[in-house]
Amino acid sequence: MNAPTATAPRQGPLRTLVRVVAQWLDSDYRREDQPDPETLRDRINWERTLPFIFLHAGCLAVLWVGASWPSVLAAALLYFVRMFAITGFYHRYFSHRTFRTSRLVQFAFAMLGNSSMQRGPLWWAATHRHHHKHSDHEEDVHSPVLRGFLWSHIGWLTSAKNFPTPYQYIPDLCKYRELVYLNRFDQLVPLLYGLVMLALGYGLQYLLPHSGVTMGQFFIWTFFISTTVLLHGTLFINSLAHVWGKRRYETEDDSRNNFFLALITLGEGWHNNHHRYPHSTRQGFRRWEIDPTYYLLKLLSWTGLIWDLRPVPEKVIHEGAAAAVIKPFTPEPR
Repeated sequence: MNAPTATAPRQGPLRTLVRVVAQWLDSDYRREDQPDPETLRDRINWERTLPFIFLHAGCLAVLWVGASWPSVLAAALLYFVRMFAITGFYHRYFSHRTFRTSRLVQFAFAMLGNSSMQRGPLWWAATHRHHHKHSDHEEDVHSPVLRGFLWSHIGWLTSAKNFPTPYQYIPDLCKYRELVYLNRFDQLVPLLYGLVMLALGYGLQYLLPHSGVTMGQFFIWTFFISTTVLLHGTLFINSLAHVWGKRRYETEDDSRNNFFLALITLGEGWHNNHHRYPHSTRQGFRRWEIDPTYYLLKLLSWTGLIWDLRPVPEKVIHEGAAAAVIKPFTPEPR
């Protein structure tokens, strides 16, 4: 009688759950038997979709908790405050270093940006620097020109291939241990943010009883709804700002300027300007191109919290003013 052939043990549900939870808690966690992410195919991974499903499903609870002016006002305020942390610091500071600040201020805004559930500041900056290096070319992980709207909007975020932080793109940021720690355990701040919203809701429920606000209602609006709208507002720059709008500069990608996107993202919609000269603190190069992120950063510079805001070179301004109709960008064949 032949001996049974040895086979690799299958992972049970408990071990799978432990692995998934470990990866959520520690973004740098990787099993020894796990393949190199660079070798994986770009495809949706169910483990990475669960946080987004949770976030969107939570918004449906508004059907039961309703609305009140304190909840809606707080959700809108937190949208704009955290959007500024993303646009002003995750993007213009960590990704492009368009101004300087202190170690304390950079950590404070890194935490505020982290509360938006858009991963840690180092992952965000490294991924964005990679995007600028390969924008709308084969290596770009979220190009709508090559991969379509849905993938460039949110599909790429659920791919296990794009989950690890490419630390090689951010050697200037890796020297800050507190940022590395925050980036590694990037679920801690959203959890803390949720607890703070629950506590505030509990207090408002008793301080403003006639407003109709309840703890659960305040939590749904400030945590789920505000964060979900903020997420999509940011992601529209990936999915729409490369297909919808006008091109002033003939860049090596299909970046576009879009007034509507500039409104909902505090000035990030001037995307063609930004791809022409990403080193400027300002993205609205013309006076009529509203850029609230820049205005707020300018105010911060008057307080001394940030300094050395980098301007747009005059030659870039003149180049845009003298530009004729720009021919459409043609991506490389896949």
